[in-house]
Amino acid sequence: MLELINITKKFGNFTAVDNLNLKINAGDFFGFLGQNGAGKTTTIKMIAGLYTATSGRIIINGFDIAKEPIKAKRLIGYIPDQPFLYEKLTGREFLFFSGGLYSIEKERLKAKIDSVIDELKIDNWIDKRTEEYSQGMKQRIAIASALLHNPKLLIVDEPMIGLDPQSALIVKNLFKKLSTNGTAIFMSTHSLNVAEEICSRIGIIKNGKMIFEDKKEVVETIKDSDHNNLESLFLHLTK
Repeated sequence: MLELINITKKFGNFTAVDNLNLKINAGDFFGFLGQNGAGKTTTIKMIAGLYTATSGRIIINGFDIAKEPIKAKRLIGYIPDQPFLYEKLTGREFLFFSGGLYSIEKERLKAKIDSVIDELKIDNWIDKRTEEYSQGMKQRIAIASALLHNPKLLIVDEPMIGLDPQSALIVKNLFKKLSTNGTAIFMSTHSLNVAEEICSRIGIIKNGKMIFEDKKEVVETIKDSDHNNLESLFLHLTK
């Protein structure tokens, strides 16, 4: 589903991501961890097609994002850490606008919007203008928008920002359901607890290099033998 092959990103003389290699299959829920400035957001923006890699290849379901960007991006749902909404539109209007960008047939789009409204429990305020929304409300609209075209790959940057505990639980359960149903999820997060709770694979990046990557079961084994939780393992690897 997603393959990163020798991905490097430089800004001038600074190497933000250094020769990154990774393969994620359908249904994988990959938690991407790292300290501030480690290269997480840069990696996500390259996968989403917002940054061009200095070298290497990004393959999404067989499509090279540099050579066939439209075909690749149609398979992606992208949830940024800071959602951008049109403030004079209601949440429902924004979702219809977003769905229109993917040329989703009107009746099918309406049904999908109704479905994500129900899944994310946003019916109480979906018809208010987004300028009235809290950060958490905006985040849930951004999540809903990313799911309208049934993406095969969901790219998520810090999804729990601004969410209250109840909303966070709704989002976590939705992500787990999507993964179970075959959606590949690549999620960057600062929350080690969230990664430990819902991800099936864990990767840790430091100074642009992947220093650890394995299945959650292997992480559990390492924890049992050397560290009592993911936080302890993370701090050990990134010190």
